[in-house]
Amino acid sequence: MKKVVLTLLSSVMVFSLSLSSVNAKETRADVDLAKNALSSVIIEQDTGEVLYEKDARKELPPASMTKIMTMLIIMEEINKGKLKLDDKVMTSEHAASMGGSQIFLEPGEEMTVNEMLKGIAIASGNDASVAMAEKIAGTEEAFVGLMNKEAKKLGLKNTHFKNPTGLPAEGHYSSAYDMAVMGRELLKYPLITKYTGTYEDYLRQDTDKQFWLVNTNKLVRFYPGADGLKTGFTAEAKYCLTATAKKNNMRVVSVIMGAPTSKERNAQMSKLLDYAFNQYQVKQLIKQGENVDRLTISKGKSKNVTVVTKSPVSVVTHKGEALNKITKSVKLNKNIQAPIQKGQVVGKLVLKQGNRVLSTTELVTKNSVSKAKWYDLFRRTVGGFN
Repeated sequence: MKKVVLTLLSSVMVFSLSLSSVNAKETRADVDLAKNALSSVIIEQDTGEVLYEKDARKELPPASMTKIMTMLIIMEEINKGKLKLDDKVMTSEHAASMGGSQIFLEPGEEMTVNEMLKGIAIASGNDASVAMAEKIAGTEEAFVGLMNKEAKKLGLKNTHFKNPTGLPAEGHYSSAYDMAVMGRELLKYPLITKYTGTYEDYLRQDTDKQFWLVNTNKLVRFYPGADGLKTGFTAEAKYCLTATAKKNNMRVVSVIMGAPTSKERNAQMSKLLDYAFNQYQVKQLIKQGENVDRLTISKGKSKNVTVVTKSPVSVVTHKGEALNKITKSVKLNKNIQAPIQKGQVVGKLVLKQGNRVLSTTELVTKNSVSKAKWYDLFRRTVGGFN
């Protein structure tokens, strides 16, 4: 009986949904929306669907957009409970020596993680970035190792980091598409837009060294719905921007690399965002954390566990398209044994239109399941529950 239940739960269940046809890539505009930039891309946040691209896999220096990965690792550490916003961060001689954009940290100066994040997200502080790198990994070099490990985990094929700041370095590169994927991952931590979406703030308040922060991303003030993410500029990289905005329940992440001026960069980014919101809409099928199935657990204190979506399950539809059938399949891993941790990935949910995969969403456990004691298993055997 146990084997039968597991087989049923692990099998693919397919059924049809009536939704708008999804042909975002096929109907992408042929016009050059960022003609004065070296590369650009727009992706939709929930699905990762590419809505527009121009040389999006081209390897280019990302300048301070590098700090998106730096902030991603910081947010992951906070999410794991290894780092708290009120933790103190000491500034080393090395961190204080960083050139370029900075918040002018002094050797030995302490700030909280909260203040350092402000310095990174709003003012693009290179010194704050290195101070946080040292806090998390011990050295800047070790932190860069974490950055490249994360890039590999995200499947980024055109990215390699040499520092957490974006200061020029041989072999330090990324692409518009990879930066968009990093931005999408960072946005899975809603707290981040508290920082990236702030236009101005202060550090060292109530002291004679009060420091005014003004966001280098002017779109957070002037473009409706914009709340991030990160600008970048060096003489080599020129003007870059990874931006995000949300309208009518749709969030997009857009990247421009190699624009000739900041004014041109902002104008072209506004054009890209306008295109996305004017041409596309999102249909959410399943909310984040919604129950999808139940998975049988071997040797667990509970015999099964509820499986939920790790993120919202949505599809991007081109406005005005006809209705078509979409199939949904649930695939659960086999032979899962306790202990099981809450949020553990145990399968995936796939949406298809014909043979085309529209989205793949990880399925996770709703709660933890501890390993059963011998007497729990004995009771089940005696009671005939297995």
